[in-house]
Amino acid sequence: MTAAVTLPTISWGDPSADRRALLVHGLGSNGPLMWRYGVALAEAGWRADAVDLRGHGTAPRTLDYTIDAYAADLAAITAADGRPWDLVVAHSLGGAAATVAAAAHPAWTARLVLIDPAIHLADRDRAVVRESQERSFADPSEDAVRAEHPHWHEQDVELKALSAQQASRWAVEQTSIQNSDWDVRGAAARLSMPTHVIASDPEVYSIFTEPLASEVLANPAISMSVIVGAGHSPHRDKPDETIARFLRVLED
Repeated sequence: MTAAVTLPTISWGDPSADRRALLVHGLGSNGPLMWRYGVALAEAGWRADAVDLRGHGTAPRTLDYTIDAYAADLAAITAADGRPWDLVVAHSLGGAAATVAAAAHPAWTARLVLIDPAIHLADRDRAVVRESQERSFADPSEDAVRAEHPHWHEQDVELKALSAQQASRWAVEQTSIQNSDWDVRGAAARLSMPTHVIASDPEVYSIFTEPLASEVLANPAISMSVIVGAGHSPHRDKPDETIARFLRVLED
């Protein structure tokens, strides 16, 4: 079993807040790119801590980039005073890793919100993800990000460019290579805490669509909503709608 590494964090909200959330980014990104959730949670009275996953941002580099390794890092992180998390919010790759961590350690978090999670990647999705990452590394500039996503908030443009500059290209490539059978459906079926999937619009692009969605939703602990008009990163494509939905989920 791979040893966990210590992940760097960035935080929003009062350190003494009673409610604590962990924010987990997707492949090729970094913790600061979860800022929309961090700001929303802080304004709602939470403390939110976002991590850089191994091989990303300023996190340690390793040789193991399996989903199990990413999950082991997350499971080793607890809220203040070793308490379980009240909430874990995880996007894409982070969603897969958080699903594995939560299934293996049910007391790790009281609740999960998964943002277009990479529960099972088909060959088509692998190709789309690989091409996206190759473009990011080929030109990791703000101009390139802005040209591809002209509607994104300027902070998302800045941070996405930074994340491509910070991430290990080898780590991102190995994440695909080492997870040749990218499938955490078994872990999703074992989730016991309330879990909500905020999925992207399949008419734009989503990696959490039918028939996968129906299979995962067979677990009564899991519910789902879709952000119409949003691609794989709804918090960047449709931030107002995504955060409004996110906050409604927390009220349920």
